[in-house]
Amino acid sequence: MKYMLLIRPDVDYSGGAPEEMIAATEAWVREMTERGVRREGAALRPPAESTGVSRRAGKVVTTDGPYAESKEQMGGFDLIDCRDLDEAIEIAGKHPVAEIGMVEIRALTDDFD
Repeated sequence: MKYMLLIRPDVDYSGGAPEEMIAATEAWVREMTERGVRREGAALRPPAESTGVSRRAGKVVTTDGPYAESKEQMGGFDLIDCRDLDEAIEIAGKHPVAEIGMVEIRALTDDFD
């Protein structure tokens, strides 16, 4: 089963993450890659560099970020492939950001294959 882990720190890392968080995340990536469950992932640029896109009355409208006023922002993602939700929870629980924010688990669908 494929799941998307949405990495949401409750800490503002717009100036860059501390070295210990980077090292812990790199260790998590190595462990999950060696287990064969991590397929892909990446950190995201800061929300201030984002662009929102919508379409109104047939016209594309863009908005410079950040759009969300919440301190909760998307920091990155990881695509994992594991046996079931229990294993996905175990994997997400080991992510360093789970200690300072939230790792949201979303199952992928086959709707657009």
